[in-house]
Amino acid sequence: MAGSILYCATVDYHFKAFHLPYMKWFKEQGWKVDVAAAGDINLPYTDHKYNIPIERSPLSRSNMTAYKQLKQLIDQNRYSIIHCHTPLGGVLARLAGREARKRATKIIYTAHGFHFCKGAPIPNWLIYYPIEKYLARHTDSLITINDEDFKTARKHRFRAKTIEHVHGVGVDTERFKPIGKNKKNELKKSFGYHADDFLLFNAAEFNKNKNQAFLLKSLARLKDDVPNARLLLAGEGESQQQCRHLAEKLGIAHMVDFLGFRKDIERLLQMSDVAVASSLREGLPVNVMEAMACGLPVVAVANRGHRELVEHYETGYVVEDWDSHAFAEKLMSLADFEDFRMKLGENGRHKILSTYSTDCVLAEKASIYQSIMEEREGVAWAAH
Repeated sequence: MAGSILYCATVDYHFKAFHLPYMKWFKEQGWKVDVAAAGDINLPYTDHKYNIPIERSPLSRSNMTAYKQLKQLIDQNRYSIIHCHTPLGGVLARLAGREARKRATKIIYTAHGFHFCKGAPIPNWLIYYPIEKYLARHTDSLITINDEDFKTARKHRFRAKTIEHVHGVGVDTERFKPIGKNKKNELKKSFGYHADDFLLFNAAEFNKNKNQAFLLKSLARLKDDVPNARLLLAGEGESQQQCRHLAEKLGIAHMVDFLGFRKDIERLLQMSDVAVASSLREGLPVNVMEAMACGLPVVAVANRGHRELVEHYETGYVVEDWDSHAFAEKLMSLADFEDFRMKLGENGRHKILSTYSTDCVLAEKASIYQSIMEEREGVAWAAH
């Protein structure tokens, strides 16, 4: 029996970037698909799109307005399932859906990386942990995207009806795939680089968490030993100007390209030699998975998301303790040994294909969705 689902997140771009295959799946089942999020993007596979003023900051007054609008929307449409994402989207949708849940609406929340985790600041545990634990009791299915979060939710007895582990949001392995050496060299030249330039790539918003300053400090250690190294930074954000100044201060401005917002990430990855990642905190980073799908080895600092994806000496290197010297040494070793670099990249591509591709994740999510659909139909049948 067909039903209706409401997807909710802080911003609508979240769905365009990560969830269209799963929205398409619901349409193929004959379901009505609605989206509630801030923004005015036209989304495919969507029956109704509601621009709800959800803000990232929990202190924003507009979130009270967003809560009221969400509650009215949920009460009016009597959705079969609500699937919420992002911290504030997850908080507001679950609070707004409490009454609907008593009428058999099922609520799913995907945690894209708990803000409380091993090594997280104490305030994160004091603020976010009690909120997530409380809201779990208003959740039918809590989906985690890494093993550490899955174990944390179980260990601390989060009272969601079920706690699931799904391997991320999926990677399009036809779009993100390796190319041959000759094509790679041609692509480098088309972007203005030399065939023998050693290209390091990172795609991320410029903010404190993504910590691109660490990459610049590591690169500065390469300027004498690997003078052909180039760091490509795709993205925009509040810390970009600070990073530009730091690159100048370190004497490596000529080795760094600030690429801004890009829509050709797959081509930039395909011409690059190594992916680098420096985030303080990650759930399961899409930028790393896309790089691995393109056959790149990854050098990353240690956090739960990087550890889950990057296997030391198998798909790249994980560097502990924020050691820029050790990070630079790993990059130098990859610069010197192309065959080993390619082997790590092949291993990474295989890992994505076997576990983290869109097809793999769709199968995992479809199983959860179908279980909830069947449970809801059973409740509806019993009520009659």
